[in-house]
Amino acid sequence: MKNQLLLIMSLSLLIGCAKKSEPIVITAEDFHKSVDKVGQIMVHDIFSPPVASRVFSYPNIAAYEIMAQGNPKYASLEGQLTALTRVPSPETTEGLNYQLAALIAHMDLNKKLIFSEDEMQIYIDSLYGVWEDKNAEEFNVSKAHGLKVAAHIFLWMDQDNYKQTRTMSKFSVDTDDPSRWQPTPPSYMDGLEPHWNKIRPFVIDSAAQFKPVPPPAFSMEKDSDFYKELIEVYDISNEITESGDESEEVAIAQFWDCNPYVSVSRGHLMFATKKITPGAHWIGITKIACRQSNYDFDDTVYAYTKTSVAIADAFISCWDEKYRSNLIRPETLINDYIDDAWKPVLQTPPFPEYVSGHSVASGAAAIALTDIFGDNFEFADDTELAYGLPVRNFKSFNQAANEAAISRMYGGIHYRAAVEIGLKQGRGIGDFVIEKLNMIN
Repeated sequence: MKNQLLLIMSLSLLIGCAKKSEPIVITAEDFHKSVDKVGQIMVHDIFSPPVASRVFSYPNIAAYEIMAQGNPKYASLEGQLTALTRVPSPETTEGLNYQLAALIAHMDLNKKLIFSEDEMQIYIDSLYGVWEDKNAEEFNVSKAHGLKVAAHIFLWMDQDNYKQTRTMSKFSVDTDDPSRWQPTPPSYMDGLEPHWNKIRPFVIDSAAQFKPVPPPAFSMEKDSDFYKELIEVYDISNEITESGDESEEVAIAQFWDCNPYVSVSRGHLMFATKKITPGAHWIGITKIACRQSNYDFDDTVYAYTKTSVAIADAFISCWDEKYRSNLIRPETLINDYIDDAWKPVLQTPPFPEYVSGHSVASGAAAIALTDIFGDNFEFADDTELAYGLPVRNFKSFNQAANEAAISRMYGGIHYRAAVEIGLKQGRGIGDFVIEKLNMIN
């Protein structure tokens, strides 16, 4: 009898322990991992730089809006981002974990924005199982709210004209005008995203709000500004590759390449190498800065959101100019008029030259990050380690942006005007974004 009582007591104790719930703790690292996961999937799925900037932005905004509901330090972006209305309030705050709900919304929208949904779902399911086992009530309440907000953001996102641009005509190449962009080797791809200026911006008034000055007038006369810029690209390329060893300039070009469309030929086969986009590189720098500053979950979401919005508007503005000026790439002219055996250090990406997308995005991102973390923020950029490139050190975000911009000249894919004016354009967009967005109460 005594043994039976002991057995019953032991079983009761075990059952009690099994039913005991623990609070679900969500940290900044959990959010970094979610951002990293979608970034890895985008590399696999091969998203263009403008589309990638859109993929990063909406999930961050969804997470931010939920986070702001639970943190009085932060203000909603309702009415601050174009056409964004108030997200649903929680049906109950009892058992609601705002950080958990924010992370769930982030992952759910990520899944909807990529091609490899199954891979993201496997990641989500692995976390759902852990959280439900830990505290089913807290998980279910938080999940319900997270998915409701994600659905609200999805409906808003669905009205940004992205779907409409999928059915618009391809870019028409003008072969009769020697100044106009032509497809470049080795893939000779069509011009990517010629209608991106029709995407609804987040903060800027329109795609053309920060329209840059035109590029130097096209001319193959040797005393013209345009020809001088063309020869400058050719001369720099020859100089930095002359020794056969990797110069500092070549290392800079490769570090900031960020071209997801690099094609490699092996005999009759051609395949793409995997790389992140320019926006993804700056999202990686955001992660580095958050970690270095010991940002908690809420502050981390804030940093990602402000930075990704600035980058997204930068690409809308930049692509508006690219297909307006429709300028030919250095590679085409050098091969046709100067040296038919010349190849740029970097593979030329498939869209018009002016302005440099990396320069515009880098300028905007650097302004946003400086506003968040301060000027003279020193950091070691290890973003490209996964792609076989070493760490580079910077004394500030603006120094990194300057290097990213000039890397396009070193790479042989842009003229000087495109990088210098593009950087100025991006910084103007960044200043406008931080002036217009009041995210901290």
